[in-house]
Amino acid sequence: MRFCYLFSLLLFVGCYEPERNCTDFKTGTFEFEAVVGTEVLTTTFIRNDSIEIDYFRGKGDTSSVRWINDCEYIVKKKNPKNRSEEKAIHMKILTTGKNEYVFEYNVVGETRKQKGTAKKVK
Repeated sequence: MRFCYLFSLLLFVGCYEPERNCTDFKTGTFEFEAVVGTEVLTTTFIRNDSIEIDYFRGKGDTSSVRWINDCEYIVKKKNPKNRSEEKAIHMKILTTGKNEYVFEYNVVGETRKQKGTAKKVK
């Protein structure tokens, strides 16, 4: 009896697929919050299919967006100010909800990944 219960539980959990309606988040206005030290800092970004404009601390910055598939894209600054900003970022949408998505990102070619949540505001 225990074996049947455990098998059923594993079968149910193993079949779970997180919601991923990535196309709902290809365009729009979004907010991303990050804790830096003791401050919560907000970045607002506007994305159409191939351009993303980030607004942070009152300054805008434009990046190109190249979609790999519906849930993954590469972001690269149009006018990098230093060598670090020249590096492209790989973004992958992991799960989606009504007005937000969870994503992971890393510098292209590097293995260290970080996660974040973006909220669609328009």
